[in-house]
Amino acid sequence: MFVYRGRVFSVEVEDGIETVRHSPSVVLIPLPDPQHVVLIRQFRPSVALEMWELPAGGVEAGESPEAAAARECEEEIGLVPGQLERLPALYPTPGYCDEEMIFFRATDLRPPPPDSPHKPDDDEEIEARTVTVAEAKAMVKRGDIVDLKTAYALTLI
Repeated sequence: MFVYRGRVFSVEVEDGIETVRHSPSVVLIPLPDPQHVVLIRQFRPSVALEMWELPAGGVEAGESPEAAAARECEEEIGLVPGQLERLPALYPTPGYCDEEMIFFRATDLRPPPPDSPHKPDDDEEIEARTVTVAEAKAMVKRGDIVDLKTAYALTLI
């Protein structure tokens, strides 16, 4: 039985077990070249922090993970991937949530066509920055990147 239905997730209780139901999400590893990665910085209200992370977002109803990955890449860093390589998917919190995170390596990045409908979400203020892969990994070690999906994804490079 659903006890809560929201825009992003729902909560279901069945046989005393509470489960957060969340649609799949995609995580992008945008690589302008093999030595650089594009990170984004955005405020995360749930933890009240500005965080450096990789672009990510939900797969919309009827949308393929590949289409979601291309859309999120364009919306969050303003570039369209010419190549998307699907990497392994993970369940970040299987103890209480069914969200599946699907990772993609995005390469051959280029500006979108002028008539593209994909724009940043109205409620998101995102700063994109290209750094070396080595610097991104150092940011994890220093504690500048505290987002687990990003820390894990950087191991895939």
